[in-house]
Amino acid sequence: MALTIFLIMIVLLLFGFPMMIPLIAAAFVGFFTLFGGFGQLETMVQQMLAGIRPASLIAVPMFIFAADIMTRGKSAGRLIDMVMAFVRHVRGGLAVSTAAACTMFGAVSGSTQATVVAVGTPLRPRMLKAGYKDSFVLALIVNSSDIAFLIPPSIGMIIYGVVSGTSIAELFIAGIGPGLLILVIFSAYSVLYAIRNNVPTEPRATWPERAKAVQQALWPLGFPAIIVGGIYGGVFSPTEAAAVCVLYALLLELVVFRSMSVQDVYRTAQSTGLITAVVFILVGAGAAFSWVISFGQIPQQILSSIGIADMGQIGVLFVISIAFFVGCMFVDPIVVILVLVPIFAPVVQSVGLDPVLVGTIITLQVAIGSATPPFGCDIFTAIAVFKRPYAEVVRGTPPFVIMLLGVAVALIFFPQIALFLRDLAFR
Repeated sequence: MALTIFLIMIVLLLFGFPMMIPLIAAAFVGFFTLFGGFGQLETMVQQMLAGIRPASLIAVPMFIFAADIMTRGKSAGRLIDMVMAFVRHVRGGLAVSTAAACTMFGAVSGSTQATVVAVGTPLRPRMLKAGYKDSFVLALIVNSSDIAFLIPPSIGMIIYGVVSGTSIAELFIAGIGPGLLILVIFSAYSVLYAIRNNVPTEPRATWPERAKAVQQALWPLGFPAIIVGGIYGGVFSPTEAAAVCVLYALLLELVVFRSMSVQDVYRTAQSTGLITAVVFILVGAGAAFSWVISFGQIPQQILSSIGIADMGQIGVLFVISIAFFVGCMFVDPIVVILVLVPIFAPVVQSVGLDPVLVGTIITLQVAIGSATPPFGCDIFTAIAVFKRPYAEVVRGTPPFVIMLLGVAVALIFFPQIALFLRDLAFR
């Protein structure tokens, strides 16, 4: 049955069907095989509904909506201007500003694709004008967006937390350390690139200009304060934090900055609704698919065939990392999380791994795969937004992928990179 299910998925994907169709088709074929017909079809419907029932999932459309409002308004631009004011004058400062801006925008959006659009649109022309090669610029933007998947609020971590039953608040804080580590490594590489290619610097901002940039960014800086401070201060849950972020974004763009009209908000809500519908269909279909393969003992068959139970914790983490990295090179990250997390859950529990560490590593691998050829979704976002050919977008990717994989290996051998802040806050 396992071979039939996965062949159906591959064939449908090759024919160009959206990912929800192969998931649903494979689930129904598996159900028919297990039960000899569709006499108990209501069970499948119940599993789909159970997949989208957790209250934590409400945070997903809320964070998407808040990010859309910020991107259309002035908040994203003000955050970028503040970062630029402090580091644009150093060698490679513009590239460092881009990576830092991705980090800051990730701290309020949780979406890699939203980060590519919000940060890449204003900064790519400036980097090209400053003398950076377009292949480097595109690779930097696409891969720096990975930080948005780690810095809270992370949509990937929300999905993982719901599927695995892990605390989303603990996952959020565990992502901060790896996210900042990636920022430091990317910044160092950007400086070396600028020195090696003799990229000129921009004029140093005066202290009054920096003070003005900070002042203008104070309101947008309220987003990470709400998310991190509110959650870990015990004021509200991650789901409530998402709703507060939407309210805060509306107040900023409608009342404080007056950059959007009510009609703009309505159009933004429509866009968010379309994205949310796709996400929740995938979550429901993934829940049904996971139930079918679990009922059919497929995960146990796959894992026993590779002997993962005898590998120990480090070996299990390497297998998980490879599986998620490769999966996201071909399939949407949410789908990979929905399908693979239930497969690995029994072995993660049996070898005594910390589910928060596993979730952080999975989120990082999912982010890396999303920006890696051949079919990483962030690559196609960049192609659509910047209107550049596929080969040019992926040409500068290898050094960044190597750095990201290095961080993943470091997490496996030095888990306190992720768990230090978690233990400080919750232990």
